[in-house]
Amino acid sequence: MPEGPRRSRSGAATIEEVARAAGVSRQTVSNALNAPHRVRAETLERVSTVIRELGYQPDQSARSLRSGARRTIGYLAPVDDPLDPNPLMAGFLEALVDAAGEHGRRVLLFRPARGEADPTAAIDELVAARQVDGLVLADVLTDDPRIAHVARLGIPFAAFGRTGPGQPQHWADIANDAATAGVVRHLAERGHRRIGYLGAAEELPWMAARRAGFLAETGRLGLSAAPLPLPDPTAPAASAEAVRALLRGPDRPTAFATGSDLLALDVYEAVRAEGLAVGPGGVAVTGFYDSPLCRHLHPPLTSVRLPLRAIAAGLVARLLDQVHGGAVPTAGLELPTELVVRASSG
Repeated sequence: MPEGPRRSRSGAATIEEVARAAGVSRQTVSNALNAPHRVRAETLERVSTVIRELGYQPDQSARSLRSGARRTIGYLAPVDDPLDPNPLMAGFLEALVDAAGEHGRRVLLFRPARGEADPTAAIDELVAARQVDGLVLADVLTDDPRIAHVARLGIPFAAFGRTGPGQPQHWADIANDAATAGVVRHLAERGHRRIGYLGAAEELPWMAARRAGFLAETGRLGLSAAPLPLPDPTAPAASAEAVRALLRGPDRPTAFATGSDLLALDVYEAVRAEGLAVGPGGVAVTGFYDSPLCRHLHPPLTSVRLPLRAIAAGLVARLLDQVHGGAVPTAGLELPTELVVRASSG
């Protein structure tokens, strides 16, 4: 019976031992690690199997010195409250770390110094120190100055959120308008003809797109739409009060779509304060993001789920294409969402 590959007596396997066991050259093993697209599929599979069996670990420091690559991706982390973290971005970070790890990369988190609103100094410092191969940016706004800055620097980057016309299209995102249109169709299929909508600040392009998708689809289907005024961030109870006022009217909505799961909680509160029920036989409610709380509400909340792992994988792939000198994309990567239906929508 033939024996499998063995480790060297000195301990950790070497690249030469991997090459000998796989029956390939040392350069082929190097290509399998650093440029797998140059290696035939069957050869890549054979080399990868031997690497796993021998437990070979490349010398990352030596590789970095030779190539100039740091094998690290910088992530400009959005400002968040550690006592009330954003569950969506926490999930995205988890997905990003996994996606980077699939390519042998680590993720370095950074942000501006406390009290410093402009992130460009922090970006410049990281780039000057040659600590990363490229950057991932999130929560991209219209005419986002971070995009213009990294484009001027010429550093590889990828963005969770759409870059503007005339800017590099190194982004991955969802179609927020189409996702909300899907929610409207779901509610219409359940017989709802008058639907309210509660969103957030429209200077956030993803929120503006969700409201636009709601209005376009209710108009296309001939439904009665009741978009509420934007919430006042200085008055936490304002959203629930606006919903209550609408529910007291002569043509109260039988369903509400919202721009986030937290806004859906305001609708739950308002519906119950008016002596009505959420869900079957009552007022239908939907959220957006499918955060963990959705499963634990009563009734559980129907919500739009984002493909965070696919987004992260797409961003890392686009970033590494730039690092390796690949083709520059002329269009962003738009990924579909999933409407997770639960009892709240009837």
